[in-house]
Amino acid sequence: MVVVMKDKVSEQAIEQVIAKLKELGFGIHRSTGVSKTIIGAIGDKTSFDAADIEMMDGVERVMVISEPYKLASRTFRAENTKIKIKKIEIGGEDIVVMAGPCSVENKEQIFKCAEIVKKAGCPILRGGAFKPRTSPYSFQGLGEEGLKMMRDAADREGLLVVTEVMDRSQIAMISKYADILQVGTRNMSNFTFLKDLGQIQKPVILKRGMSATYKEWIMAAEYILAGGNDQVILCERGIRTFEDYTRNTLDIAAIPIIQKLSHLPIITDPSHGTGRRDKVIPMARASVAAGCHGLMVEVHPDPDHALSDGGQTLFPQQLLEMMKQIQGIAQAVGKRIPVYS
Repeated sequence: MVVVMKDKVSEQAIEQVIAKLKELGFGIHRSTGVSKTIIGAIGDKTSFDAADIEMMDGVERVMVISEPYKLASRTFRAENTKIKIKKIEIGGEDIVVMAGPCSVENKEQIFKCAEIVKKAGCPILRGGAFKPRTSPYSFQGLGEEGLKMMRDAADREGLLVVTEVMDRSQIAMISKYADILQVGTRNMSNFTFLKDLGQIQKPVILKRGMSATYKEWIMAAEYILAGGNDQVILCERGIRTFEDYTRNTLDIAAIPIIQKLSHLPIITDPSHGTGRRDKVIPMARASVAAGCHGLMVEVHPDPDHALSDGGQTLFPQQLLEMMKQIQGIAQAVGKRIPVYS
């Protein structure tokens, strides 16, 4: 249920409504805008009469949310959520590009990657320090040492850092080094883990599960939001279909559909979405045309000798070309690729 308060209502009236909802057993999420306050009342109270709240002082209207996801729905928040992290904003007119290697391999490699990312005009360095690989014999990442390298490389170039967190034991450590925490496709339905991420105050990128529906994906985000962390970014990274030419099938339709259903920002990962280097730029173009809020792509100084995902990783010149190509598309759909100093 959503309680919309009248314009510029008194704090006392707001607190009285909140107190009443708590008395009835609802969990409360408050959203205060410039002129209006919206109160999200979370809980299954089928016998509750919404008119009791609607008659209270300062209440404009009460809306019952029919969707199973409450806090992530457009009913709860009509305007787009905009997540601000230092100099960047995700969820508005800017298209924010995150780029870097699949894995941090050594100091020289990640420092070179940071230079490439900075030169291309991307504000966020991505890279894996803990790698969830299909085979237990594949390169698993450098762990905390890799995080330190990535943080140092990013700081030297004035970049932010995004990296994957794989379980609750890593949250505190990774939070020391990363500006944004990423949840991989395999963990989208790890609800206990998502609850833990709801307790932190850092942005979280939630990648779509490889077989997840839109509803299941948004419901996973709801776990993080319900815990108190409202800084959630959804990432379409391709789903598993019958087609085996590409690694996954990048669902471009997810961009406008998610934007209709939810206020949360949505980005795409055309690298994992296709698994093919020659398809990354076309899918990046398509994502921008469809209205995404950002891209996450893989780049490496020498992709042919990368320790992981080399076949889907861009060469430095290709990243520059991608950034050039999406400029005009962004402008055509009312967005922009900002220039970061």
